[in-house]
Amino acid sequence: MKKFRTTILAAAAMLALATPAALQAHRQWMLPSATVVSGDDVWVTIDAAVSNDLFYFEHQPLRGDPKVFAPDGTVLDVENKATGRYRTTFDVHLTQKGTYKVAVVSTGLMGSYMLNGERKPLPRGTTTATLANAIPAGATDVRTSESSSRNEVFITSGEPTTTVLKPTGVGIELVPVTHPNDLVAGETATFQFLLDGKPMANQAVTVIPGGIRYRDKLNQMDLKTDAQGNVKISWPEPGMYWLNVTTGGGREGGMGPGAQGAAPAAAPVGPAPRRANYVTTLEVLAP
Repeated sequence: MKKFRTTILAAAAMLALATPAALQAHRQWMLPSATVVSGDDVWVTIDAAVSNDLFYFEHQPLRGDPKVFAPDGTVLDVENKATGRYRTTFDVHLTQKGTYKVAVVSTGLMGSYMLNGERKPLPRGTTTATLANAIPAGATDVRTSESSSRNEVFITSGEPTTTVLKPTGVGIELVPVTHPNDLVAGETATFQFLLDGKPMANQAVTVIPGGIRYRDKLNQMDLKTDAQGNVKISWPEPGMYWLNVTTGGGREGGMGPGAQGAAPAAAPVGPAPRRANYVTTLEVLAP
């Protein structure tokens, strides 16, 4: 028995050493129990978490305020929401026919200012509307950075509709050329990505199939949008797929707007000019 345990521990250690760094990244996601349903009184349960493996609960629950956008455009609250150690769960009651969008959306403003010779951070929860009140009199060298995050999934009851697919013009959004509930293995889907309503040209798009825990390869697809923000995705097999688009935050643009006039040799400091993130889970069905 001792020899067996030693072998298992050694194998686990070797696996940990061989695990690619990408596998260790924390990813936020929502996973609906189904994305295409039928019937007049249907419920769908959604798990929401942040984890290394897709879609496996091993890190922390996804926090936030999920909203349900019904096919007629009305906004509904989720039902039976509960948050545990590793995941948040909630139900969506589908009483209308058509396509629903379930979304956790957040926007914020990060930054800092100088006061009496010290750099101080903006209070947590500061927004563009409250920025003026958050900065005390006498503050100088104010640096700010906007951030937006959108995590959403789509569910269709009966025939698909498009009302909830219209972009709002805030943050990164997916505009389906192919309906997100009409994805089939062996076929190619086209999506357009917008940032604040404008096409994201030459933007990296990451797609990873679920079930990472049970295979030794990530099977990640690294794609890019064209000049109009369109990306084509060929689905290799049925299953749930995680899709992510992120821009900003890496200070690749150099110093933030508040740093204008600083010495050119200085290292980038302060928040990045803008950070936006988009995540969705898409179900690909068998042909």
